[in-house]
Amino acid sequence: MIFDLEETRAILRMIETEHLDIRTVTLGISLRGCATSDITETCRRVYDHIMRSAERLVPVAKEVNAAYGVPIVNKRIAVTPIALVGEPTGAASYVPLAKALDRAAEELGIDYIAGFSALVEKGITTGDAVLLDSIPEALATTARVCSSVNVATTRAGINMDAIAHMGHVIRALAAATADRGGIGCAKLVTFANMPEDNPFVAGANHGIGEGDLTLNVGVSGPGVVLSALRRLRESGRKVSLTDVAETIKRMSFKVTRAGELIGQEVARRLGGKVRFGIVDLSLAPTPAMGDSVAEILEVLGLERTGCHGTTAALALLTDAVKKGGAMATSSVGGLSGAFIPVSEDHDMVDAVKVGALSIDKLEAMTAVCSVGLDMVAVPGDTSPAMISAIIADEISIGTFNNKTTAVRIIPVPDKGPGETVEFGGLLGQAIVMPVSRYQPDGFIALGGRIPAPVISLRN
Repeated sequence: MIFDLEETRAILRMIETEHLDIRTVTLGISLRGCATSDITETCRRVYDHIMRSAERLVPVAKEVNAAYGVPIVNKRIAVTPIALVGEPTGAASYVPLAKALDRAAEELGIDYIAGFSALVEKGITTGDAVLLDSIPEALATTARVCSSVNVATTRAGINMDAIAHMGHVIRALAAATADRGGIGCAKLVTFANMPEDNPFVAGANHGIGEGDLTLNVGVSGPGVVLSALRRLRESGRKVSLTDVAETIKRMSFKVTRAGELIGQEVARRLGGKVRFGIVDLSLAPTPAMGDSVAEILEVLGLERTGCHGTTAALALLTDAVKKGGAMATSSVGGLSGAFIPVSEDHDMVDAVKVGALSIDKLEAMTAVCSVGLDMVAVPGDTSPAMISAIIADEISIGTFNNKTTAVRIIPVPDKGPGETVEFGGLLGQAIVMPVSRYQPDGFIALGGRIPAPVISLRN
């Protein structure tokens, strides 16, 4: 990959003044060869295999960072869904496996390790059930382990029994981390159509269709897009939404090119069986000023994110990001689009604070963006059935529109609507959002499966 002088200058400007960074390099590691009939032996094999496979990830990422001057913010690992690895043990809990993952991540200097996961879109095996029941203790007693559960696909439909179960899991996890504002729930995602190559936590995992070792990259450039759009609006010429889309596409192209360059170089230096996988094109905000997806929407003329027109503006943004990125690389994967994690975007927090942004409006926005209801804080006394119903609504959008959607919801212990909780770091600050006062318990209690939509009949 060759960069001309003008492109190099543009990338340097993005790094220095516009928050461009490589949000994560994530090494996917297959653990399929680690399964045994004994939980202790499986934990040993998992730990040893991760330590061997990822021993050079952090040093190499630092080398590439120094060589190219492009910040690499996070170094992460994703593993084979642990329900598949743990099931042959017959163990009653997979907490020991979570602790083995956490110990390896700590010793390697890894920020997060993801894949404490289960695939239950059509049914729940014995191993899946053990993993689901292990999530509260596993995430409460580890620092770096992240979990994801796929409860639906467009081809299989929606497993409402699994969604009902997740409502109880999330409440239990919030209670287990009540002293930290229920922050354990920030490490758990419930998915429809979960991708196998997502480098972003908490939903990363190394899918069963992947090879032994794969290096995936997540780039992030809300600040780059925001600065470009501000220059466009301040240019003095008449600007249309077509001009906006073209500007976003050009910026996304440049950001993606930088991401693939870094990803290819990290994979090359790691050597061995490591192959470069994908670039995730997603615009991932942070709490920093000028690094906000909501600010981008407001530069387009919306008074506040959440007002009428927000969904249309977000649709334009997401589509332009994907088109620009697809022109820059043929290795597009993960989620790829625009993230709207409420607590991690300072302008979205402000929109919630003034009443412009509600859960219902967020749900509408997720029909056109990359993920779903992300980092949404709700009252601590929200019932498991209500949590399950919120998940079911969001998951149905993904299932019936053949796209990935997800829910990362946090019932904040001892907090009510309008109160604030501080998570710190990239997780930011959240305003507790009200939920409906009308109860969905009877619907959730029906259980069973919502059949796959007719668009699944493609053979």
